[in-house]
Amino acid sequence: MDTELKRHLMIVGFGAIAAFIPRYFPMLFFTTRKVPAWFNEWMNFVPVSLFTALIAKDIFVTHDYQMTFSNFNMMLAAIIVVIVAYYTHSMLLSVLSGLVSVWGFALLLATFGL
Repeated sequence: MDTELKRHLMIVGFGAIAAFIPRYFPMLFFTTRKVPAWFNEWMNFVPVSLFTALIAKDIFVTHDYQMTFSNFNMMLAAIIVVIVAYYTHSMLLSVLSGLVSVWGFALLLATFGL
């Protein structure tokens, strides 16, 4: 077998193991034990915090990892998304309003040269 092929197969194999372990061990651990209430409450915050971290990075951090406040179209769209999400509690409407807002503000700012 070619050395390059062996290396690629090892990378795929280790990647599969690395993806499998974090899914298997919690399932193995929590099938025999009752999950504490504090843990379930704490886990409810994980999706919100991950989503916020991803969005904040796209809005406020440039590609060379510098802090910026010049993405006006994304900042305005984020404000609209927060308002829509707060009043509707709908992920679909929040995402759609965000996409339409980013597109609209980018078009508006490009039209007026801002």
